[in-house]
Amino acid sequence: MGLLPDNDYFVIKKGGLSQFQTFVAYLGGSAFQTVVDNPVTAYRQLVQQYAKDSDGKAVDPKVARQEAQAVFIKNPVAVSLSGLIPRLIGVGIKRVPKFGILLGISFFIGEDGDVGFVAATGASILSAPFINPVRMIEKQQRAFFKQTGVEKPIMEILRESAAKNFIPLFRGTVPLMGHSLASALLGLVGQPRLEKYVQDEVGKHTQLPRVVTGLIASSVVSPIYVFVTNPLSRLEVIMQTSRIDGKPIGVIEACKEMVNDSKQFGLRGAFRGQGIGIAKAILSLTMFHQGRIWCTEAFRQYNITNGSFVP
Repeated sequence: MGLLPDNDYFVIKKGGLSQFQTFVAYLGGSAFQTVVDNPVTAYRQLVQQYAKDSDGKAVDPKVARQEAQAVFIKNPVAVSLSGLIPRLIGVGIKRVPKFGILLGISFFIGEDGDVGFVAATGASILSAPFINPVRMIEKQQRAFFKQTGVEKPIMEILRESAAKNFIPLFRGTVPLMGHSLASALLGLVGQPRLEKYVQDEVGKHTQLPRVVTGLIASSVVSPIYVFVTNPLSRLEVIMQTSRIDGKPIGVIEACKEMVNDSKQFGLRGAFRGQGIGIAKAILSLTMFHQGRIWCTEAFRQYNITNGSFVP
């Protein structure tokens, strides 16, 4: 019982924030990142989705990229905003369990400051079932842009899923776990640590602002992140963009598609969308951490102003 006051969720810690404020700062950073990177996210999915033609045959990555560009140019605003609503809703549905588990494990094992590898691993695996339905809806909204020119209504997706007891909403959960793990280890653990190193070794000599050192760190981490996650992201797209009322594509079948794609087009087939993926990762990581830092600093200043924290 004597430990309860020190572990109170709303008590200001020595870092200047309560656990609750730290959690909200992570959500704020995620919401900011979601709005900024949505056009790049939408375009990347189109590039990966158009890997097959209407007959189900793999097409050259260059052709898929041209088709994605054509759809994007034809409906730039609609495509840029497609999937944004479920992604923003997902900041709550996806990020509350992920960041809650992440920070919960971190605080429980006594990590001070940035989260570590144990918390990131646990959060990635345990939060996947909460995250997957939102990612499925997001991808289904964009899946038929080429045929219809508009995003698929959310209620239509839910009605089709309900007819199959909502089981389709969990397509792609297995690759998502791997994707989420790499995202957490590289994005939530690796990037902040590298950013601190850049600030210490470069920032002190050049007086670079934090957003620039964050951009440098993200630029280093992002190619590694994309190399690891791009095949997993592709598996998700294959499994989650097939028609809900049709035959589902399992992990093994999706892997076979990727293998055949690689045999036909080499690494370009396995890493479709990698170029835009690196750009997205740099933007996403930078915007997430910058948004989180802005929220953190605002909370800390608020606590100093009202006398809750003395630096």
